[in-house]
Amino acid sequence: MRDDVLKILPVEPAMWAEFEELFEERGGPKSCWCMVWRDYARTSDVKDKTARKSGMRDRIVSGQKVGLMGFLGGEAIAWCSVAPRRSFKKSLDRIAPPDDCDAWSLTCLFIKRAHRGKGLSAKLIEAAVHYAQSQGATTLDAYPVDAESPSYRFCGCKPQFDSRGFETVGAVGSRRYLVRRML
Repeated sequence: MRDDVLKILPVEPAMWAEFEELFEERGGPKSCWCMVWRDYARTSDVKDKTARKSGMRDRIVSGQKVGLMGFLGGEAIAWCSVAPRRSFKKSLDRIAPPDDCDAWSLTCLFIKRAHRGKGLSAKLIEAAVHYAQSQGATTLDAYPVDAESPSYRFCGCKPQFDSRGFETVGAVGSRRYLVRRML
């Protein structure tokens, strides 16, 4: 495989070291560890980033589906949180319940600063669609913002989802949309 080809893989237990390094990268999601929207029933203190990191590590090491990582030349450079809806907080269902129990959610995208602006978010979104579908998902929800939004950009920007077959089905607060793609 060429070193300049992005390889996107489901996170597996053996990837913990790469996952940890990516998250602790400058600008990485090391304060939330992508646990903000996840079910905290097994995490002792959700406000403590050490507990959040431990909660994510426990999920990964136990083999739970948490998302995808993008590698370029063997280096982890990107992350996409995509997993079964039931692994996230129940409050997501109150926003707009899916029509079935095989729904998945995409809640976060992170790309190392040096690799931004190269279309990698689009590749992560497409990989998330294919991954969720391959795991039996029939619905994939995401929570993006307008491209001009000053915050919540980690959820992705709405035009990226619009151009990939997602339809707007609601709003999450005043800035985020709920978009859905039937698989």
